Amino acid sequence: MLFSLVAPYPVAIVLAYCLGMTVAFSLNRWLVFSESTNSLRKQMVFFVLVNLFGLAQTLVVSLVLAHWLLPWLGVTTYVEEIAHAVGIAVPTVSSYLGHKYLSFRRH
Repeated sequence: MLFSLVAPYPVAIVLAYCLGMTVAFSLNRWLVFSESTNSLRKQMVFFVLVNLFGLAQTLVVSLVLAHWLLPWLGVTTYVEEIAHAVGIAVPTVSSYLGHKYLSFRRH
């Protein structure tokens, strides 16, 4: 929401996602998947690829909800906030599975 103060809605989503991805990589590597046998380089490459897929999911869901579905349902307040919250929730399962089996894989 802070990025929305200085950037258009889609740009704010991407900026927030990039910041979140940086923090998430560090925390996942340290706390969740610390026993990964992939090299750091492989972890980073797969992490970015999995998250780009998640970013696409987040962006599509957020924009569809904000511009079409929520207005069609009559929602007029906090439209972008609601849409973004749902958009963030959508890729949680695909991201976890992608990181478990690709980014931080254990052989």
